[in-house]
Amino acid sequence: MAAPPRRPTGSIEQAERAFKALTTKPVENVSPKANAIPSGKETVSLRLDRDVLDHFQDDGPGWQERINDALRKAAGL
Repeated sequence: MAAPPRRPTGSIEQAERAFKALTTKPVENVSPKANAIPSGKETVSLRLDRDVLDHFQDDGPGWQERINDALRKAAGL
């Protein structure tokens, strides 16, 4: 006598599987753009040497963006 299948499939399961196969969109394999700038920023805590922080803050407002730009350049992004 043959062993029963591990997952018995009834007509309802077969119908659901067929419906799902016909109505589910295939996943498109879209790779992100290389060197894309992230769409959002994230708040982090970062310890910097005082002289480095002073250097960026001496030019006034926008020092955080200047640090971010310098880090992106150093990382080759």
